Amino acid sequence: MPSNAGADAGSGAGRQAGDERAPSEPTRNGRTGPARGGEGGGRDGDEGGAGTVVPTEAAEPADATVPAEATVPAVPAEAVTPLIRGIAVLRRLTEADGVSSLSGLERSTGLARSTVDRITATLARRGYVRLDGRDAVLAPRLMELGNAYLAALRLPRLLDAHADALADELDESVSLAVGDQDGVRFIHQATRRRAMSLSFRIGDLLPAERTAPGPLFATEWGEPDWARWRERRAADPEDRGFPAVPARSRPIGTDVRGSASPDADPSPPALGDDFERRTAEARENGWALDDQLIEPGLVALAMPVREAGRIACVVSVVSHTSRHTAADLRDTLLPRLRAAVAAMERELREAPAGASAAPAAPSGLAVWTGESKQELGREFVESLARGLTVITAFGEGRSALTLSEVARATGLARATARRALITLEHLGYVTENEHVFRLTPRVLGLGFPPLSRTSLAEIATPHLIGLSQRLHESVSLAVLTGDEIQYTARITTSRILSVHITVGTRLPAYATSLGRVMLADLPGPPLPELRPLTPRTITDPDRWRAVLDRVRVEGYALVDEELEQGLRSIAVPVRGRGGRVVAAVNVAMHSSRRTSAQCVDELLPELLTTAAAIEADLRVAGRFRRVPRG
Repeated sequence: MPSNAGADAGSGAGRQAGDERAPSEPTRNGRTGPARGGEGGGRDGDEGGAGTVVPTEAAEPADATVPAEATVPAVPAEAVTPLIRGIAVLRRLTEADGVSSLSGLERSTGLARSTVDRITATLARRGYVRLDGRDAVLAPRLMELGNAYLAALRLPRLLDAHADALADELDESVSLAVGDQDGVRFIHQATRRRAMSLSFRIGDLLPAERTAPGPLFATEWGEPDWARWRERRAADPEDRGFPAVPARSRPIGTDVRGSASPDADPSPPALGDDFERRTAEARENGWALDDQLIEPGLVALAMPVREAGRIACVVSVVSHTSRHTAADLRDTLLPRLRAAVAAMERELREAPAGASAAPAAPSGLAVWTGESKQELGREFVESLARGLTVITAFGEGRSALTLSEVARATGLARATARRALITLEHLGYVTENEHVFRLTPRVLGLGFPPLSRTSLAEIATPHLIGLSQRLHESVSLAVLTGDEIQYTARITTSRILSVHITVGTRLPAYATSLGRVMLADLPGPPLPELRPLTPRTITDPDRWRAVLDRVRVEGYALVDEELEQGLRSIAVPVRGRGGRVVAAVNVAMHSSRRTSAQCVDELLPELLTTAAAIEADLRVAGRFRRVPRG
């Protein structure tokens, strides 16, 4: 069952550590933060130590504006300063929709430029960001952090299919969400493709009071939770700290057009009155409505999915007022939503208990960090890499781990793993209860929202650029659409004689290398109309099928002047998580530049390496979502 993200900073692992506190002083952005990194950086040989100003990443819902009277928990003395800084950079990149200049990160984090450079170099070495000139760009591999939380949660694996079926039945968008302190965070989206469609992403955080799931989660809040909510609302009345939602543009007590509601009190009610009323109604009804609280036109109906009597998640049906009013949504769809929730709860009851799996054997972290330190020198922040690895110790069957289990799974020394857990708990990414640690939904805030909409073409493009630069040839990615291929990504080189193809171009699959590697993966592909496009085009059905058989065995296709005279190309498949071919990558050139044998000897190894890199990113990006092809 998911935690309500209730990691009160400084508890748990901090208590085990003695929870020594560092003195505080204002940081560059005016917030109260620790004046010293304590022992957080020095022990690992990384930056930190006396006199270092550490940006505070306390367990706030969206790192929103903090009121002057609010107290930000002090950083535990044994926290890992470089890990705090590295996570601050990842959060700023997430808030910037995945891309920021290095100078922009310097400004937004308050860190020195040299520190930003070291952090981004380390994250790039880890595969979590890509350095593109002066910009840092989030990379798909970063999603392994959020995947660790989703796998440990179990809910996506058990309930996603039910949510998708409900969306298909209702022809409306359906979401699954969990509570994250006084916010709501999405863990699954089944959206309808419309001109006006839902734009929220997996991992997006919304203020509880502006959602349908929020009042349902609030029915389980205690007074400390309500106090935290009131403090946050007072500090950020316009919801500027929640980038996923439009800023609040009207005071409570006005209608969606901004004018006073007929039933509204002339003076706006005190903060929290309306949300508390909606929470009381949700407790009584067992469901909740969002009547255009996020933005005008958006309505939603939500019900809780319970496990062992507690709310495990909330399922919401989201629509637009052009199709349903809030009341109509309730009256029309509530019976079907009840049936879907009953099926979900039955799934949770009948699912195997999920016995804890033994933590995986160490994955060579020590060797990798040693090699990285040797290659990058001072630019590699070893304790940052180690700290992020602790998150990936969790997963399927490993939702709750002891300190010893985390150390064993990562290959870290027990003391190193302990300090990383202290840091992650302080930041709100880990919670501890009776010496057992769990990830919180906040982990999804580390890059998952912008990356959760990444398409296959976007995943492949950086790898295609590298391939083109190594080979000095034009390269392409294509998908199969019926009996044609469609180019979805292409990197060209400047040559007098070049292949002029643009993204979106369609060509007959039977006469292209890209098409043949994809057709070869189909069980009994239908025989296309084999028209002669050049004198060398294969038009004999038996011979064409024999070519596909050879492609299936050899793992690549070479097409020599069958599509166009003088054009030679070689392609390899790109496989998805299930092992089926989802796309293909090729190099195409004039036949005068390389012989067929040279294509196999010189280009094929590079193509296979590139396809493997795309597949590795695709496995991470597609673990809990469908990756769009284009």
